[in-house]
Amino acid sequence: MPYIDLNSDVGESFGNWTMGDDAAIFTSVSSANVACGFHAGDPQTIARTCREAVAAGVNIGAHVGYHDLAGFGRRFVEMSGSELADDILYQLGALDAIARASGGEVKYVKPHGALYNAIVHHEEHAQAVIDAIRAFGRDLPVLLLPGSLALSKAGKAGLRPVAEAFADRNYNPDGTLVSRTQPHAVLHDPGQITQNMIRLASDGQIKAVDGSIIRTEAESICVHGDTAGAIAVAAAVRAGLESSGIDIKSFV
Repeated sequence: MPYIDLNSDVGESFGNWTMGDDAAIFTSVSSANVACGFHAGDPQTIARTCREAVAAGVNIGAHVGYHDLAGFGRRFVEMSGSELADDILYQLGALDAIARASGGEVKYVKPHGALYNAIVHHEEHAQAVIDAIRAFGRDLPVLLLPGSLALSKAGKAGLRPVAEAFADRNYNPDGTLVSRTQPHAVLHDPGQITQNMIRLASDGQIKAVDGSIIRTEAESICVHGDTAGAIAVAAAVRAGLESSGIDIKSFV
């Protein structure tokens, strides 16, 4: 693979509460998944994040999620498909307005947290995500887990499905992510993470939590902005990939 995208979840501060260091992580990534106010973020945070992304030449993506500020969008929300589609469309419109005022625009969509994991298998919510993007009126690419139901639906709907891998998360042997409720769900060692991502970008393989090597294809790698040591991890992954002859470049 001559190049791969690096993305990070950003804009997740709220009011006086700070999450991550977006400006610092923009020196390493090529795509910014900006929170849209439902799981995190407020108008001022979103605007500042969009301005910083534009200044850094980083593409803006809509990090849409369940309406769950208290749970940081990591709790499943039981709701109808039409309700969820409306919620996602609302988030897309709000972020795109702020992004355009900042000199950019929304270039892609990435579901967040519990929504991201639910639409691996949840028929109604997976369809709602696709329906909302189509209703938005632009055929935006969608970042999703390889093998997920939503990834298949995106392709069938004429949207570009973009398979994603996670640098700082452990995988189950079936290719799903280890739940954050379990030990060892999150990785922190920059060296270990970097070697795993070089293997992914070079050979389409990644080490699972049980030590087995599984196959997974990805056009983009996520480094979570809220993970402890995220700035160092993102910098190490970028440096490691580039030293292996793999450029960092957005999929858009």
